Amino acid sequence: MKIIDPHLHLFDLTHGEYLWLKDDNPPYWQDKKLIQHNFKENHLCLSGELSLAGFVHIEAGFNNNQPWQELAFHEVNCSSPFSSIAAINLLDSDSQFTLVLNKLLLQRSFKGIRHILDSQALSLLTSPQVLNNIKQLNQLSKQRLSNHKPIIFEVQLPFEDTQACRALHNVISTYPQLTFAINHTGFPPDFVVESTLNKNALATNSIMSSTQNHSTWRQNVISFAQYHNVIIKCSGWEMINRHYNADWLNKCITFVIENFGINKVMLASNFPLCLFSQTTYQAYWQYLLNLPVINALSEDEKSAISADNALYYYFD
Repeated sequence: MKIIDPHLHLFDLTHGEYLWLKDDNPPYWQDKKLIQHNFKENHLCLSGELSLAGFVHIEAGFNNNQPWQELAFHEVNCSSPFSSIAAINLLDSDSQFTLVLNKLLLQRSFKGIRHILDSQALSLLTSPQVLNNIKQLNQLSKQRLSNHKPIIFEVQLPFEDTQACRALHNVISTYPQLTFAINHTGFPPDFVVESTLNKNALATNSIMSSTQNHSTWRQNVISFAQYHNVIIKCSGWEMINRHYNADWLNKCITFVIENFGINKVMLASNFPLCLFSQTTYQAYWQYLLNLPVINALSEDEKSAISADNALYYYFD
């Protein structure tokens, strides 16, 4: 079975900055030391029935002031087929945004951009400067369509943030020449064990809140699935719960496939962060591909979500 992993990160701490990986900077994860190492192409080891046919490198903070350097570095040092999503600052002035875009366009692996939205999603997606830069990105994508796939705007925000999702709807409907890729399944809230319901009022309130958040996530999956130019990547489970279980994954992926359809869904790893929960890159993919929802798919459907869709959207 061929894998084209549409969401992973490679680190070379001797050449890049990676400020977020340093102990003094957020995120302040207790287990951050697990990923404070070099992770290169040769760490993407798959064997047995699995083989890596390509990947999409998502910016990892190599140099956010000159993001084209990260693409150039990996283009020299990687031999496998790969595409790149570059860092960009959506708050840059018009002229600076144009300058960065022009430099990114010179890199052969460039396919799109990411500015991590997360908790700032609402303020960013309603900022006049940000919207002006997205408009510029949309125009560029339209100009390139005769020879290239649309530019991809990687969207990283929690789908339980209702106001931010409303702002995202406005952006998607206003700029149809871009492809919007939802990162990490929109961060579905984890299920809470029902046995804690009767422990105390605090636990009950916590569960009610979690249930509401999960309902909001489901509603937003349904609403964003209606757009022809929105795709979704199923990964990042460890960012929600380091000890996630197969039942939760199975339910999340099932719901996403039911609503987005098989041709707009991609399985991904978020390597090396997946190592917070799985022992190896191989173990992660085996865990994912052994889920009941995946086993129930036809061979063509399995190929679509594990490789073909990524090939279509991220490679010219």
